[in-house]
Amino acid sequence: MTESRSVAYTLPSWQPFEWIVALRFLREGRIQTAFIISGIALGVAVIVFMSALLVGVQANFMQRVLTGQAHIQLLPAKEVVRPQQGKNAGPAATVLYDAIVQAPLQRLKSIDQWQSIAQQIGRMPEVLVVSPAATGAGLILRGDTSRAISIIGIKPELYFQIVPLADKIIRGNLRLTGADMLIGSELATDLGVSTGDQLHVTAASGGATILRVTGIFDLGNKGANARTTFVALRTAQSLLGLVGGVSVLDVTVQDIYAAETIALRIRAATGTDAQSWIATNAQFFVAVGAQQSSNTVIRLFVALSVALGIASVLVVSVVQKSREIGILRAMGISRGQILRLFLLQGGVLGLGGAVLGAVLGALGLLLWQQLQRNADGTPLFPLSFDPVLFISALGLSMLTGLVSAFIPALRAARLDPVVAIRG
Repeated sequence: MTESRSVAYTLPSWQPFEWIVALRFLREGRIQTAFIISGIALGVAVIVFMSALLVGVQANFMQRVLTGQAHIQLLPAKEVVRPQQGKNAGPAATVLYDAIVQAPLQRLKSIDQWQSIAQQIGRMPEVLVVSPAATGAGLILRGDTSRAISIIGIKPELYFQIVPLADKIIRGNLRLTGADMLIGSELATDLGVSTGDQLHVTAASGGATILRVTGIFDLGNKGANARTTFVALRTAQSLLGLVGGVSVLDVTVQDIYAAETIALRIRAATGTDAQSWIATNAQFFVAVGAQQSSNTVIRLFVALSVALGIASVLVVSVVQKSREIGILRAMGISRGQILRLFLLQGGVLGLGGAVLGAVLGALGLLLWQQLQRNADGTPLFPLSFDPVLFISALGLSMLTGLVSAFIPALRAARLDPVVAIRG
């Protein structure tokens, strides 16, 4: 029996010795090999499925958030109250009077020298679009019905590059002349109006005018649809008492994740209150961080279970193949070759399980996308099959296989040939 095995290891010169022996050992333990590859495949499938799902959720949220707001908003600096100073009864010493300081009301005001600030920001290489806007509260009157609204005066050619309102129009068009306005779908329903109807609009500052509804939009948010209106910038300036002024500068940047850093630079350079979308959606980033931490922990435990599975199979293989290893060592096979032989087994197990797991993960994603649908039958959100995710899963599994095979391989390489042959 021993001679037949030793003859079986006589290989053609063009075939690597370690590869042939490693594959033969795996074939001889078919059941063990099948079980460990299945375990690796399930682990990799879980990693691929969860990672792709998390990326899809984040991308969907960012798309919804960033298509409805600017990356950075510049607002006028907030008004503050300073404690009153005076002289005490003494010679000439200045002291602070002991008084209660109350925060002032924040009045609607324009950004000081907003044209020069807009030009200054527009020259920054990271900035794509700078759009001025005048915003404030108002009231719509129609017969005996009134609704509080938010008036947003914009330059359509700039603002629509930030917020693609054309994709949200459900009736009418985007025309915004001095006598036109766009309103949300909920507001249109509450007032019983459609395109072409005229509305009496009054601002909190006392300005009033009559505007024609040219378009009705749906922002995907019931509250926003019930109060948001868009008018031309000059119309809003006249209504809000901001003649020639603007209350906000909307900015988009090339790298959305660098928005907070750019906002800090703008704040330092202009003195305005620059707020990035990252700061205004801080809770989202906390939730994303928690999801990523959970995903990392799951990956860690899955990789640990895969490593233990591969190591246990190879330890058993070393015990079962100790006689064959002794014969190989007696034939002149070096310890380095024995070490590489078992490392190859670990790598092959990791690669085979990773390929099968990547396929199972992709099929699971396709099945989930077909089963989980919105009420109208559309997918909850698009899933992107990123090749980097699958390549990283393959690399991680192979690395796990090699690392987990190291101790069994080292044990096999250290076997004494005489002791191994005697059993």
